[in-house]
Amino acid sequence: MAPPRFLAILLLLLGIAAPALGQPSPIQPAPAQPAGDGGRELVVGTKEAAPFSMKGEGGTWEGISIDLWRHVAQQLGLRYRIAEYPTVQALLDATRGRQVDVAVAALTVTADRKRDMDFTQPFYATGLGVAVSSQGWASWLPVIRTFLSFNFLQAVLVLLGIALLVGVLIWVFERRENPPYGGGPVRGLTAGAYWSAIAMTQAGAAQDGPRSLPGRILAVIWMIASVVTIATFIAGITSALTTQRMQGLVRNLADLRGLRVGVVSGSSAAEFLHAQRVENQGFPTPQDGLRAVQANRLDAFVYDRPLMTWIVRNDFPALEVLGINLDTQNYAIALAEGDALRNRLDVALLETLRSEWWQQTLFRYLGQAAENTGGR
Repeated sequence: MAPPRFLAILLLLLGIAAPALGQPSPIQPAPAQPAGDGGRELVVGTKEAAPFSMKGEGGTWEGISIDLWRHVAQQLGLRYRIAEYPTVQALLDATRGRQVDVAVAALTVTADRKRDMDFTQPFYATGLGVAVSSQGWASWLPVIRTFLSFNFLQAVLVLLGIALLVGVLIWVFERRENPPYGGGPVRGLTAGAYWSAIAMTQAGAAQDGPRSLPGRILAVIWMIASVVTIATFIAGITSALTTQRMQGLVRNLADLRGLRVGVVSGSSAAEFLHAQRVENQGFPTPQDGLRAVQANRLDAFVYDRPLMTWIVRNDFPALEVLGINLDTQNYAIALAEGDALRNRLDVALLETLRSEWWQQTLFRYLGQAAENTGGR
């Protein structure tokens, strides 16, 4: 009777195991393949913004940002094609709408932009510059401002006060012994002040010079002191004029108020001036705004300093970019919000920004080392 019992147990075990044997084994999903590692081709959006992105003959692109992207893409093995957009706003809208995977140009990281898109590690730190005319009445305004300043008027009054005091003392010492200083206080004081002014300018102190011993001692002291005083005064005025000329029409943000100021519509400069409540006029391109400055329809134009410096140096020799920064700006690569590619780009950028290659790239385009880069 053992075989039937054994057979019954075997059949029971087979019945329990049959459903498990009939269940198909789960299929493990293949890991997602990142773009560029044999994956899809990325669309890289850009716009012309010399010297960061420039379109050459035959449609080839170059510039600081473009060369940086090529270098990083090669490191990460990314495949891509470049798509051109006419304006910064169009490029940003395409990035938000995921029509492009990354945006590479001279894109400033701002709070408004950061709300609905991502940016990589900044690769270049700069600021907003101000361009003005180097000709016409505007170039004389800093000089006029210096002569009307309180410090200048104070220095002139102090100098005249010292000369008047010396004139009074000369009159006191000479009124009884020297006829030109006699004949009443008004005539004597006038003669003393006039001689003091002549002695101060070294124009002819011997004429009607003092005859008394105290008067001659005072005259010698005053003539020596006046040489030092005048030299110091002239040096101070020269230094002030040089400083004002270097600073130019605009020395700070407050100087923009009351001037006719232009910006590129929709740019970070427009956002900044709007936040600072500085009235401005928008232009489609920086070239349009700079032409308005050149034609004296604007007093100043505000734009990204490196971009405007490049344009002025090549196309607008009658203009100058002042040596001030109105606001700090950081350039970075833009991506759609939440794009997983950002972390890989950040690591590659941090490595690249500390390399000799990056130093040489900046020197090739700007003639300077990477002293103001996001990686430093």
